[in-house]
Amino acid sequence: MTDQGADAAGRTLPLRHSDDIQGDILAGFRKDHETVLLLRFPDDQRPVRKWLRLMIPQIATTRQVAAFNAEFSAARHARAGIDPAGLSPTWVNLSLTYAGLKFLMGEEPFPDTTLPGVQAFIHGAFARAEINGDEGDSAPDHWLFGREDQPVHAVLTIASDEQAQLELRASELRVAAARAGLTVAFEQVGATLPGDAKGHEHFGFKDGVSQPGVRDFDRPDPRDPIHVDGKPGTRILPAGEFVIGHPKLTGDAPPLPDWTRNGSFQVVRRLAQDVPAWWAQAGAARRQLEQEGVELPPGTGTEWLAARVVGRWRSGASVAHNPNTEPPTKPGAPDDNLISYATDENGHTTPHFAHIRKTNPRDGIAGDFKNADTRRIIRRGIPFGQPFDPSSGAGHGPDTDRGLVFIAYMADLAEQFEFLQQRWINDKDFFQTDAGHDPVIGKDSDITLKLDTKPEGKKLHFAQFVRTEGTIYAFAPALTTLRDLAGR
Repeated sequence: MTDQGADAAGRTLPLRHSDDIQGDILAGFRKDHETVLLLRFPDDQRPVRKWLRLMIPQIATTRQVAAFNAEFSAARHARAGIDPAGLSPTWVNLSLTYAGLKFLMGEEPFPDTTLPGVQAFIHGAFARAEINGDEGDSAPDHWLFGREDQPVHAVLTIASDEQAQLELRASELRVAAARAGLTVAFEQVGATLPGDAKGHEHFGFKDGVSQPGVRDFDRPDPRDPIHVDGKPGTRILPAGEFVIGHPKLTGDAPPLPDWTRNGSFQVVRRLAQDVPAWWAQAGAARRQLEQEGVELPPGTGTEWLAARVVGRWRSGASVAHNPNTEPPTKPGAPDDNLISYATDENGHTTPHFAHIRKTNPRDGIAGDFKNADTRRIIRRGIPFGQPFDPSSGAGHGPDTDRGLVFIAYMADLAEQFEFLQQRWINDKDFFQTDAGHDPVIGKDSDITLKLDTKPEGKKLHFAQFVRTEGTIYAFAPALTTLRDLAGR
């Protein structure tokens, strides 16, 4: 087996060995259980600095997480896909909001900086709600966290494969924070869904299929070096798209203070999902097509329409490669991610409104990937709440809280996360296509379903059944920066 710290030609992948970049940014925690603690600092800096000094040794590094993930994957492969016993560390990541950074620095963190992404960070998600489409039931006045009257200074992400280990570490961290005078402003617990639903979100679709690869971290395929080895279609992008201080697709990184190097901007969102309402809506739209005499492929039902709304079938198989029927699942097969929209310009196969096309148009913009690649983010979400299954008893009904803990990392909040939200997800005229909003996570709108049998398109109304219940903008500093902040 090739060394996980080198590519197929033996060239080192230096970012895999970083003890400065925090874990979960490039090397995902990928755990079954997760707790996010939103913390508020007291007025006195001294106990907070002491708390930070005690926290730093507990923070996972990229080197630690990458090495563990490689060992775990190799052991799992040797056991024919069964998780190995005894490999279950608990990881911790720490990020700071603008208020938290300013508190610890005792001065303006970004002097003389007018970059849009930095301004987004300074103003915070509450002030940027309209840009992100957070209105109506998703308006920040309804949020559980992130409101202006609920200051947050730090975000702790704790992840483990064992719930008992997670609860123990989270308890220890809560006690340590309390001793330093910090208070928990909000606590969010998440866990992968059980059984065959593991790796899927609450609507039932496989999640996290399309993630970007990172140059000098992910091993390129020796036969196709623009893609990650063993992951066809996973494009390798410069590290500067996600980590500050490294080259970007457009060239050198923008000028930011030295302390930001090897850090990453973070978005934390709580997205509530109304599962029965969303599926009822998909079923009603499918019946509308039938009642209005729209000619559809034989045997197509609600699952067919829902797959077009998402751009994938529940298994993760793409509509682009499997237009009308979900293929059998092949254990061990790579994700269906080698997708092109260049030959589907009119959106007859994968609609322009499809969630995966809205959030990653790939080569569907002017026939190349460049525009889409500059908007990519690294997602580290995990579901919260029990699956919707009324037959399973209490806690599984329609009124139970459930949804997604959305966590993402990027180098520019404005040009990546906010651009996705405003210009693609919630743009009705997505690339002059009259597509409508993203019917999975976007605002209410009409969408235009185009078919070979009806090229002019058919309007269907989709209401919003994913509700924002809180958002935080934070920054995950390098370990070097955290040590400097703790020692000031």
